Order: sequence, then C-alpha cells, then structure tokens
Amino acid sequence: MLSWVAMERIYEHEVLSHAKLRKQAGTRPLRVHAKPLTDGELLAKLRSFNLEIDRAGLERKCERALSAEEIARPLMDQSGSRGQESDWIWICVATLWRRWFPDQPCFEELDDKMQAGYELLASRDVVAACRIWLEAWNDVVRLLDKAALESIEDFDRRFRGTQSLFNWIQDLESELWNAGLEERQFLSERIALCEEGLRRFRSDADLMTENWRRALAESYFELGKAEKAEALYREWLDTDPCWGWGWIGWSDCYRFTRNERVDLNRCEQILREGFAIAAVRDHADIADRLADVCEEQGRHEEAKEFRRWSERRAATVEVSRSVSSVGEVLRKQTQVNFGEAGLPHSKISSAADLSSDTPTPPVTRQKVGRNEPCPCGSGKKFKKCCGA
Repeated sequence: MLSWVAMERIYEHEVLSHAKLRKQAGTRPLRVHAKPLTDGELLAKLRSFNLEIDRAGLERKCERALSAEEIARPLMDQSGSRGQESDWIWICVATLWRRWFPDQPCFEELDDKMQAGYELLASRDVVAACRIWLEAWNDVVRLLDKAALESIEDFDRRFRGTQSLFNWIQDLESELWNAGLEERQFLSERIALCEEGLRRFRSDADLMTENWRRALAESYFELGKAEKAEALYREWLDTDPCWGWGWIGWSDCYRFTRNERVDLNRCEQILREGFAIAAVRDHADIADRLADVCEEQGRHEEAKEFRRWSERRAATVEVSRSVSSVGEVLRKQTQVNFGEAGLPHSKISSAADLSSDTPTPPVTRQKVGRNEPCPCGSGKKFKKCCGA
C-alpha cells in the first residue's frame, strides 16, 4: 500500500493529465492548494472538521511521528470525516509541519526531496540532484534513529514512498560517482554514504553489501588513495576469497581510473589471483575480464583461450520453479545453456542426463525491478545490465 504522498503524486502526474481518469477520480484537494493559505486559515480548516490543534500540540505529535499521515489518520477517525474533502486534514498537518518545524524530517518531505532529485537528473543536472539527495539522506539517517529502525526493509515498510529506500539509495550511490567526476567532493560523500550503509545495513542484502564495498574502494582509489583501496580489498578477499566480483572490482581500479594509476599489469595480476581460486564465484566473468586485458595488451591468442574457457564454464543447468503463496510447486522448467560455443554431438547423450528430474536445489524466480541488482551477478542494477 502506497503512502498518501505517493498517491497524491500519482494523482497529480498521471490522473490530472488524463481526461477520462480525471473524470473518474473527481477533483480532490492537494498540498499545493495549501501553499497560499495562512497558518490561521489552515487551523480554521482543521476546526471545520471539529479538530482543535495548536502549535504546541502539533509539535508534540510531530516529535513522535515519522509522517503527517501518521498524525492525520487518527484525526480523521476522531472527526468522523470521510471523502475527498477530509484529505484537508492531512494536507493541513503536512503543511504546518513543514512551516513550523522544518528541522524535523518527515516522510512527506523526504519523498519530495527524492522526487526533486529525479527531476533534476532528468534535466541532466547531476550535481544539483546529488546536493538535494544528500539532504534527503541526512533525513533518512535521522528518521532511522528516531524510530530505531535497523534495516532498509523496516524503513520501507513504514515509508511506502513513491520510490523505495532500497532502490533510491542505490541510485544515490551511483549518481554520487557521476557527480564526483565533476566535483571531487562528491566522491568523499560517496565514501561516507557507503561506510554508513555498511555499518547500518550490512546484513540487508549480500549483493548490496558487495556493491557498497566496491563503490567505497573505487572512490578511495579515484581520490588517489590507492593504498586504502588495496587494503580494503585485501581484507575483504582474505575473508571471502570466492567473491568473484571483488577480484574484478579491485582489478578495475587499475584499468578504468582517470588518475595516473592505470596499470594493466597490476590489473591482470589481481585477476589471475582470483582466477586461480577454483571455487570462486563468477569464474567465467573473471575469465572474460582477463581476455579483455590480454587483448588490450596485444596478446590475442591468450585472450582467445580465456574466451573459450569462459564459454565452457558458462554451460550450466538451471532448474526454475514457479511457487504459489503456500509453497507448492506449480510448474518446473529445466533449461540447459551450452554457452556460445555450443555442444558437440558426442555430448548430446550426457545433456539428456543433465535435464533429467534429479534432486537439484530449487531456484525460485521472482520478477526483478529495474533498480534491483541484476540476477546475473554482474553487480549492476537490472536496468543497466540484462534489463537494458
């Protein structure tokens, strides 16, 4: 269920511009209609619903709540008002909160800042977008502390905004990098964001943790602190040497950096160290990276060998199941992927054995959102990887 501010935004941007939908939904009050009203007129609006509220009383409510919606819901029940006109109760509370207590963050203000940033990104002003998003991130931190929320999931359950914190925080991290290419201070802000995220949400999602780590080390490296980036990757990979994209991220520092530390030899050395670990995850991706590095150095035969190895490694058997809400398997489908090189005729019989109904651990397929991590394991968002 979406929050009221998210539903208002949908009404403004989707319904009002569509004549048929506008006729079906009817005319309803919006927060923008409250902007020209004085404080006294807003309080009079509340009194028209038999609600007597003063500044001190509203301040006490705001100190306990995370949103104007949380305050307005019981007030609506108290007034007995229903229908679209009762939206004025929420609108008055939200407007007075912003005017009287601007230093107290709330979900409505946070949602507005998030969407303002997306609008600036649409106009290609990444620096301005990141400035307002860093204000929004400060609000998120304060709201987390205020409600003693310990996970992104818990926050989103309360927030229910136009954009989820889960998606938005990944967009923030990505755009801070882009802004940092124009103004270096944003790379320091990206470091602070990743360190705070790792401290607060480390167990939320393994892929998100890995992506924050890569972003953190990448930012240190880009700021000329290669020793710090090296130390971080060495610590992480000593703990989890099978983190394939950790080896790739570390090597990329020496291949895609803008500073003077481009070093394909060091890049290759890191990749070969990861490649030598038999159980490393995303082994084929490391092989592809090694092939790229070999090609860039003119060693084309070595590059071909790594490509062939990657294609052989990519041959997989995958069992996917569609699962109902009670956990019953509705449909099972087995897919055999033989990679780009294909399968020799002599191996066809063994392929039949692979696709037999063996006790393979089930993989539950879910719809992947555009801003969620790509299920291919690249470490990128779906919209920038397979979803492109």
